[in-house]
Amino acid sequence: MDEIISYDDAVKTIKLAILRSQYDAVKSVNEKQLMLYYGIGRYISHNSRNGYWGKGAIDTISERLDKELPGLRGFSARNLRNMRIFYEEWSSIDSDYGDANLAVATAKSNEIEEDAIWQLQLPKTQSFPAEEFVGIGFTHHICILTKIKNYDERLFYIKRCAQERYSVDALKRSIAADDFRHQGELPNNFPKTLSVTEQAFRAVNAFKDEYLLDYINVEELGIRDKQDIDEKVVENAIVHNVKNFILTFGKDFTFVRNQYHLDAFGEDQYIDILFFNRELNCLVAVELKTGKFKTSYLGQLSGYLSVLDEFEKKPHENQSIGIILCKDMNKAFVDFVIRDYDKPMGVATYKTSKDMSDELKKSLPDIESLKRLLDTNEE
Repeated sequence: MDEIISYDDAVKTIKLAILRSQYDAVKSVNEKQLMLYYGIGRYISHNSRNGYWGKGAIDTISERLDKELPGLRGFSARNLRNMRIFYEEWSSIDSDYGDANLAVATAKSNEIEEDAIWQLQLPKTQSFPAEEFVGIGFTHHICILTKIKNYDERLFYIKRCAQERYSVDALKRSIAADDFRHQGELPNNFPKTLSVTEQAFRAVNAFKDEYLLDYINVEELGIRDKQDIDEKVVENAIVHNVKNFILTFGKDFTFVRNQYHLDAFGEDQYIDILFFNRELNCLVAVELKTGKFKTSYLGQLSGYLSVLDEFEKKPHENQSIGIILCKDMNKAFVDFVIRDYDKPMGVATYKTSKDMSDELKKSLPDIESLKRLLDTNEE
């Protein structure tokens, strides 16, 4: 009997908090929702972890909420458990500050328990990205918390989601590609060749040292041997999937043209793929190489950048940047040889579906899911 009454109290407490949240949602929908979920997570954590509720309590509460608030979405048993995860994972960063930092009422009455849910604030520390935290949805948060354990890595993906406006599928792809460990690591000479320090810093952070081009499926192209893949095949696959490529590179990249024609001094030259980056305010020339890095690639790309800056760059634009995208490289060697060039260049590698492990393939959305995502974005 006591357990049934406890469930009644729990349903009443959570229901009142939900209704208050819905009433105030017009002010700040996502922030209020996250605050509500964090508060409910705390309430469930304290009662379920301390043995106050019996086995199956969360399932029972979810069923009761569904009956008493018909049409309510987001409060399944699974989601209630996710709210508990949301609270338990993030509350740990406030462990040194105690509940005072969370502004939680501590009385035991049901009325104040409901207030305790609603008054609960999100985690606050000096380094915590509050604006980005409330800028992404709860599903994004749960994806990050369940797949990533490192605190700094979690903050990275929260910021990336907010800044790039990632869908959940895009977030999963970013995690699968291990973007956290590939950020700003590509061998480059940006600090030396870009005149403004801030511009160099932004350029370093605009590119990764490895890109996952999982949509390039060599089996579907009818190529049995990876060695038979030439630059043209890779280029055509990228152009055909240019939306995916831009999603991989970042939202600030705009596709200009492939095989961009340069005509200077009577010499015809062609850049594999030319982009414009709005954040860097410059043209970005991408050269594709299917083999291992060679020093001759730098000389070729440097020549392209000279022509771009002299004949294509607009007066208000910054100097052009070049990226060599190859299958393999010795980073230490590239770092050594690239320093002698006076044009801003970087070298990155890429992987196609042929290079991916079965584990990595399983973590990525299937092609039909990607098509639906692209169709939705286009609409």
